[in-house]
Amino acid sequence: MRYQETLDWMFAQLPMYQQKGKSAFNGKLDNIIKLVDHLNHPEKTFKTIHVAGTNGKGSSSHMLASVLQEAGYKVGLYTSPHLKDFRERIKINGVHVSEDYVIDFIDKNKAFLTENKLSFFEMTVGMAFDYFALEQVDIAIIEVGLGGRLDSTNIIIPEVSLITNIGLDHMDMLGTTLPQIASEKAGVIKPNVPVVISEYQEEVASVFLEAAQARDAVIIFAENEILPDYKTSLLGNYQRMNVKGVLAALKQLKGYDVKEDHIKAGLLNVVENTGLLGRWQILGENPLTVCDTAHNSEGLAVVLRQINQQKYKTLHFVLGFVKEKNLEAILPLFPAEARYYFCSPQIVRRLDEKILQEKAAEYGLIGEVYDSVNEALISAKNEAENSDFIYVGGSNFVVAEVV
Repeated sequence: MRYQETLDWMFAQLPMYQQKGKSAFNGKLDNIIKLVDHLNHPEKTFKTIHVAGTNGKGSSSHMLASVLQEAGYKVGLYTSPHLKDFRERIKINGVHVSEDYVIDFIDKNKAFLTENKLSFFEMTVGMAFDYFALEQVDIAIIEVGLGGRLDSTNIIIPEVSLITNIGLDHMDMLGTTLPQIASEKAGVIKPNVPVVISEYQEEVASVFLEAAQARDAVIIFAENEILPDYKTSLLGNYQRMNVKGVLAALKQLKGYDVKEDHIKAGLLNVVENTGLLGRWQILGENPLTVCDTAHNSEGLAVVLRQINQQKYKTLHFVLGFVKEKNLEAILPLFPAEARYYFCSPQIVRRLDEKILQEKAAEYGLIGEVYDSVNEALISAKNEAENSDFIYVGGSNFVVAEVV
């Protein structure tokens, strides 16, 4: 099979949360355990850092990878979802896995994958582990896909675990309260493996403390640590909390020579070193146009605070969401005095732009609907003056269509 045919087979034949939502969520580790056994346990041949959380886990994973690259290590990075190209999920020192490797992996293992009905996510995790083992990475940063306890990545025994933040997201699968969701995330805490919590949240701190205590794991709340105030090239003041978690995690990492210069350079060169997309990413100037992948109430609240710190004459929002988002928690965050351009990303799970327009109107958010994200953005640019500010977001999939 050629690369595109391989991807088509992966996307179409097997459930993929990115496209189908809850129906693709397996909720158990049996299949990934079968797969790594079939692959001769590649995940046991390299060291890892495991990163979980509702918001900030992607940025934190890329920061960790960048710092360790600056320190001279060969660093694997597994993240999800991808924005443009499937291969963004699996990188070594910022370089995507090759198309040939993806083709060969599926080709070699297709009979097993089909017979055992592995999900898209399970096969991708297995592919990443196999690739990192083959390439003999010094360490791999492994980002949790969804939740933690039953996530396919949760078969690793890392050097350190990092949990960034807990918010109300994926409530149809993880629970309807912050403590319930925190309990799922706390599932990544392993016996005798230190765990760092980036942000101290009163409502869930006890969940993490109890889980760590039960597993004899040292727990560090980064917010309470005295850590240097390093700058990062990732824009947005909200990255400060992520930086603290990253610094605390690196402090717990034994056997790696990471100096202050490596930390400084790593945090200042995250995008260059890792190819990260979609975090307060500037798409254009005059008018300043920014996109961000924040897609739940906690993440969007932080981004909206950042927008409020910008100087502009008029604010324009190009917005689209997926169906399962809790709009009652999200839409009240947005300012009524802005102009809105409602759209929907080109995926099965998209929320129809007309439904979004109607729902937004209930909260005083008024705007037109557009057939595509790009049409909405073009319209916003045509209407905006140079001194205005345009924001594009609401979903990873909206951002994917403009970066």
